[in-house]
Amino acid sequence: MKKFLSLLLTAIMLLSCACVASADVADFDADLIAAAQAEGELIVYGSCEEAYLAAACKQFEAEFGIKVSYQRLSTGEVQAKIMEENGNPSADVWFGGTTDPYNMVAAAGLLQAYEAKNAAHITKANFKDADNYWFGIYKGILGFMVNTEELADLKVEVPQDWDDLLKPEYKGLIWVSNPNTAGTAKLVINTMVQMKGHDEAMKYFVELDKNVAQYTKSGSGPSKKVGIGECVIGIGFLHDGITQILKGYDNIQLVIPASGTSYEVGATAIFKGAKHENAAKLWVEYALSPDCVNLAKENESYQFLVLDNAEQPAVAYEMGLDPDNVIDYDFEDAKANTDQYIIDYFDALGAAADGRFKTE
Repeated sequence: MKKFLSLLLTAIMLLSCACVASADVADFDADLIAAAQAEGELIVYGSCEEAYLAAACKQFEAEFGIKVSYQRLSTGEVQAKIMEENGNPSADVWFGGTTDPYNMVAAAGLLQAYEAKNAAHITKANFKDADNYWFGIYKGILGFMVNTEELADLKVEVPQDWDDLLKPEYKGLIWVSNPNTAGTAKLVINTMVQMKGHDEAMKYFVELDKNVAQYTKSGSGPSKKVGIGECVIGIGFLHDGITQILKGYDNIQLVIPASGTSYEVGATAIFKGAKHENAAKLWVEYALSPDCVNLAKENESYQFLVLDNAEQPAVAYEMGLDPDNVIDYDFEDAKANTDQYIIDYFDALGAAADGRFKTE
């Protein structure tokens, strides 16, 4: 009798699991799946990290039987490519990367609006475009990653705030990304403009430039060089620092600037003129589901998720990050003015904008 009850309990549990799985599948419209499968292919440009991009594409292919090709490009590279292609895109969807470049591409009329069913799980209105051109999937906190061993050898203290980075003892120690290629750098510019005002922000960047050794192509570029000591202070997203710490670099300290910092909303979107439109729509639904976003923390991506049915990365909280400890970032100002702020930034730096700005 006990054996029978045990078997019955196991069967009930399996049936329960099957019902949960069926509920998850039900989030994807059967007609859309069929239309996407008839197209049979999807091309993705990804601006999140390679491990997460690869895992998300592999799972989509396995789940829906649609062949997926992908390429990892920084947000600035995707923006430039799509602008050049002008309505005849070489990919169908964009996945990951901060939304300032998404807004710039949307303003050029090169993203396709779509009313995604799973957007109902997005937790705040500003985590998606008001006109449905892009949808947020994660939130990353901007800050510093520092090599504590190198700073100790130099007898230099860990910087605690944005203005600390201007101190002469940090000359040649700082890396940040290139705003021509990286959405992270665009966010840094917008953050300083919003925290300091336009003119003071431009003065700040002129002074900061005196201490910058390199402007990397990718926003995550500085984080990958901190642990080995090639970069001593990297400005970027702190979840990228977590990735390096978990790879074994225990000499990295994460710093949340004391006077405040901002955040990215990593997004997904459909390119206007996508050759595989139904597969692209299905991708957006998938990207806004636990099937996709819960892969992040298993694949070197520890951003906070902006969906109410997702599993947050516990390690981000354990390392002191707080998704709510950020400024009230003005997305509308960024949407309207990022192009001009970048022009102003390079005008302010003038001749200083030399070979340190990497594009490869």
